[in-house]
Formats: sequence, structure tokens, C-alpha cells
Amino acid sequence: MSPIRHAVFPVAGLGTRFLPATKASPKEMLPVVDKPLIQYAVEEAYEAGIRHMIFVTGRNKRAIEDHFDTAYELENELEQAGKHALLAALHRIQPDDMLCSYVRQPRALGLGHAILCAEHLVGHNPFAVLLADDLMMGEPGGPGVLRQMVEVYAQTGASILAIQEVPPDQVQRYGIVAGPMTPEGWLRVQQMVEKPSPAQAPSRMAVSGRYLLSSNVFDRIRAGGRGVGGEIQLTDGIAGLLDAETVLGYRYQGRRFDCGSKLGFLQATVELAQLHPEVGAEFRAYLQQRG
Repeated sequence: MSPIRHAVFPVAGLGTRFLPATKASPKEMLPVVDKPLIQYAVEEAYEAGIRHMIFVTGRNKRAIEDHFDTAYELENELEQAGKHALLAALHRIQPDDMLCSYVRQPRALGLGHAILCAEHLVGHNPFAVLLADDLMMGEPGGPGVLRQMVEVYAQTGASILAIQEVPPDQVQRYGIVAGPMTPEGWLRVQQMVEKPSPAQAPSRMAVSGRYLLSSNVFDRIRAGGRGVGGEIQLTDGIAGLLDAETVLGYRYQGRRFDCGSKLGFLQATVELAQLHPEVGAEFRAYLQQRG
């Protein structure tokens, strides 16, 4: 069983729900307190033991590459000014043992198509997919969501999907999975449907923005063609795996913020600001004063 060493970040989306802020700046670079969304996802992958970060980008996404690059002039200015804490924060963005690769998604053909764009970098290895719109946090003091999933993978060798139960009126927003529970409390996926209507949904168990996948999914994505919305869907590719190998749904320990929506982004900002070591105490006091 090969370890998970590659993570794919599909970051080519236009971010239309955050216009005009995203007209010239990637939505993945929107800051939650003092770090952009994409950095939270990369840090989660790094904590899970992954060292090769693969970004599937598009036009106007250069800021993501710049963020994970070395800024020699800025680092020199901080060094000369004796601002060593800020300098250390910059160095933590890309540790020395982390490799970043970038590939363009030339057309907006869906999440499955974005994953296919990374195939030549992933090869025949199992890999993770992280959607930066979903800011995921483990329980306080506990492992991050992707690290939890890697631990399940180490036990099973199966593809793993992060899942959560959603209200009936929200099932049409997600890929929905169904199947029996294993003795360990995992869901053995036997059915997977992309954005079903509430009447057609096989369950209320929704796939969140974290996946650990066998490289066999690439062939299944290609075979699936275009699905819901005329796009090449990752969900259809995963569904194609079900007859050939085990796919598990894992109910993660922690919280998810849908930062692809304004409300979810604001919720994440408020929650993480209260936990921030520099401003958390003051911000909590401010909120209490506001009532």
C-alpha cells in the first residue's frame, strides 16, 4: 500500500459569488484573519504528511504561485528591520521539504476535469484532493481532518471521502453517498449521486471537500463523460470505482466552513479570530461587549 504523498488543489474557479472582490484576485487568496484560504488547506495537507502540493490553476491565479514562492526583497527588508517573527511566518508558508507544482486547467469543464489535469503529476499513486472553499478544522488539540482520513487509509488502503449529514433541503448542493456502516463506524459507499433533489437523494450523507483517492479514478473520470451541468464530475468518476474497489465515507471529527459562500466565510472569520493567539482575547471581549 503506497503512502499518500500528493495533494491536488483545484483552484481554477472564478469565484463569482465574491464579486467584485474576486474580479482581479483569486478567491483562494481571500484572507481569513491573516492567512489566505489556500494556505489553510495546504497546512492541513502538510500536517497529514503530504509534501507534494499540486495546484490546478487558471487565468488570473498568479497570486497563488507568488504566495508560495520566495519573496527575497520582502525577506531582506524584514531581516534588516529585525522583524524575525514575521520572517518566520513567511518561511512557514513553504517549508524546505515541500514541493509545489502548478498546472493550468485550460477550460472550465468541472471538478473532474481539473483532477484529470493533474494526472501526469500524480502518476499511479494514491492522492488527496482538497477544495480550499471548504475550510476544515479538527477538534481543538486533535488531528486535522485530512490527517484523520490518512489514518483510516493506513488501516484500510481504501479510497476515503469526508462526509457529513446535511438537512434535507441542502442535499441538492452536494454529492450524496449511501451504504451500510462498517463495524468501525465508517460508511461503505455503495451509491453516489451528484446534487440530487431531496426526493431522489439516497441519504443525507454529503461529501465534504476532502478526498483520498486511488489513481484508478482517472480512468473512471474519463469514462464517465459529462454529467450534471454538462461538466465532467469527480462524483461520477468515484461512482465508477464502486464496482472495482472499496470506497469509504468517513464522518470526520471537527468543523467545516463553506467559505465559498459569504455567510460561511464570515462565520469562519469570526470563529478563527476568536482562536487567534494574537487577537483572540481582545476579539472575544469585543464580541461580548456587542452582546
